[in-house]
Amino acid sequence: MDYLALLCAKLTEFGELITPETDLAAPVPSCGAWTFYDLTDHLGQGNMWVQTAVAELRGDYQGEPAPKDAVALREWYEETADAIAAAVSVDPEQEAWTFTRSMPRTVGFWRRRRALETLVHLWDGQNAFGAAEGFATDLAVDGINEVFELFAPRMIHRGLAAEPEVALRVRATDIAESWIYGPGEPVAEIAGTASDLLLALWRRLPANDPALAWGGDRVAGETVLAGPLAP
Repeated sequence: MDYLALLCAKLTEFGELITPETDLAAPVPSCGAWTFYDLTDHLGQGNMWVQTAVAELRGDYQGEPAPKDAVALREWYEETADAIAAAVSVDPEQEAWTFTRSMPRTVGFWRRRRALETLVHLWDGQNAFGAAEGFATDLAVDGINEVFELFAPRMIHRGLAAEPEVALRVRATDIAESWIYGPGEPVAEIAGTASDLLLALWRRLPANDPALAWGGDRVAGETVLAGPLAP
């Protein structure tokens, strides 16, 4: 997958949400108490965090808050997008600081991580204004893989989630793909399109959303899904 092209495309799409008429105080329901301004600030600060991680091999970037005028915010955001794009437009095997040792500490890690991060936050921004689009199946599958490869174990390691006591099967209905999370044979199954499953794993869709179908011990399955499995 061309993560660099994906990252650049999704960064551009997010930037297009910021216009002089954009309500920066609009709530982002999928991100707790955040407003659209908060979401934009988060994404832009993350861009600069990664730029520093690649260019300076450190993970302690602390930036000033983004401008609160829509025009200036768009300009600031686009500068951060250009900065991260330039930073990761190098050999993907080049060394970079990352927040995990469970995967290669390279630029390639950040290409994938930020492409998928931006994908989800683009959905958040679109959803705030009532026009969220689902994810392409291949991207959603990759995002689900990342949750189980990286984030679910990391949440446990950081003490932010408990080890699951039982196993949950996560089954995509639009592709012959499923995942089992937890020990032993699955006691429950959650099924839906890969896009909807990724949204559920990132807590963008509630467990009782009609787009998701449950089988087996639903109460136990919902406990596993509640994790949380991702930040």
